[in-house]
Amino acid sequence: MAARQNAVRREREKRLLQSGPVSTLAAGAPKLDRLIHERLRLGMVSALSVNDSLTFNELKKLLDTTDGNLSVHARKLEEAGYVACAKSFEGRMPRTDYRLTAAGRRALERYLDHMEALIQAMRDR
Repeated sequence: MAARQNAVRREREKRLLQSGPVSTLAAGAPKLDRLIHERLRLGMVSALSVNDSLTFNELKKLLDTTDGNLSVHARKLEEAGYVACAKSFEGRMPRTDYRLTAAGRRALERYLDHMEALIQAMRDR
């Protein structure tokens, strides 16, 4: 499976780079997923991509952010369908768990492919 994903990624990069590094940068810029590109949201999506789920407090500690900041960015990812949120209670304490959805995983893959292509274009200059 990994070999196929690498082959698909290389083919996408090849198509993106066919027009040359400078035009690739100009043509590729609008396709950048601005929702994921923001630092905190990229951190959330990245952390969730390597964990089945993380709690609100785990994400807050990992990303070194405030409750309000994390809450706002988590809601944006949830509204986009990139992250799923499950609320429950542990005893009397509320617990919020987040997990990356299939759409979120695809969005992160597209974002990473795009960034890799941009990096490669700059190195080929």
